[in-house]
Amino acid sequence: MITGKLTSKAQTTIPLAVRTALRLKEGDTIAYAIEGDRVILTRAAAPQDDPFACFDEWAGEADSKAYAGF
Repeated sequence: MITGKLTSKAQTTIPLAVRTALRLKEGDTIAYAIEGDRVILTRAAAPQDDPFACFDEWAGEADSKAYAGF
């Protein structure tokens, strides 16, 4: 188990092993999910600049190959 300390300002440092496992770097956004008495820390999805990124109908491998040249 990896542990850390909370400062008087309610701040903590994310340990290197956790940052490495989540591939976190400066400026990344992290997300917290509370499940009972546990908190799940995850790397938040990067914002998409592509306005059509939410359309996953064409996200299959066949479509990727078919439209690779565009």
